[in-house]
Amino acid sequence: MRLLLLSNSTNHAAGYLEHALDTVLGFLDGATVTFVPYALADHDAYTAKVAAALTPHGVPVTGLHTADDPRDAITRAEAVFVGGGNTFRLLDTIQRLDLVAPLRARAVDGMPYMGASAGTNIAGPSIRTTNDMPIAQPASFEALGLVPFQLNPHFLDADPASTHRGETREQRLAEFLEVNDVPVLGLREGTWLSAQDGTARIGGTAVGADAPGPAVVFARGASPREVGGDVSELLSGTPRFDVPA
Repeated sequence: MRLLLLSNSTNHAAGYLEHALDTVLGFLDGATVTFVPYALADHDAYTAKVAAALTPHGVPVTGLHTADDPRDAITRAEAVFVGGGNTFRLLDTIQRLDLVAPLRARAVDGMPYMGASAGTNIAGPSIRTTNDMPIAQPASFEALGLVPFQLNPHFLDADPASTHRGETREQRLAEFLEVNDVPVLGLREGTWLSAQDGTARIGGTAVGADAPGPAVVFARGASPREVGGDVSELLSGTPRFDVPA
């Protein structure tokens, strides 16, 4: 598989995909991109935004929503980019269009798969660690399962100066691990995971001067672990869901 999973598509004070543009262009290598816009409501506007960022650099973009047969379009795609937005709406739509199996099959066969935010969430076994509100109800939380661990894009560290007393992101992920035995990779803003040929690496630079590192791994029975660079060991796990500690 060839995967590029971005935590976010836009950094503060930067253009769309600008913070990762060199990596994105190297990953796509001039392939025509079939863009999956289903995480947002306005598919035309979303596709136009992606095209404006990529086509000037020699990467043509076609919106999957314009295809008469979306399944056939996936089977013929040179590369797929699944954009961010609401993860529940995204998964619900690709399930209703019967696209989960062809997306998974093409990615497993080596078609470049790029995701951002919600598009990164669905690359894991399940969307149970998304930050999004369930505005739509998919038939199942089961996602593409391209990697055997969970993803949490936009991972946000707790602000020690904040007066907010609700659960932190770390606490929410700890609750997930009380019920499920599968590691979670928290990707901070500005970072991404790339995976190919059995190797997985964290890239990018975390936004914020106080960020301890680019990413953090949460696992049952272990303290949170800061990671960067090679994280290939995460590819060897077996996820287990609904197994309370």
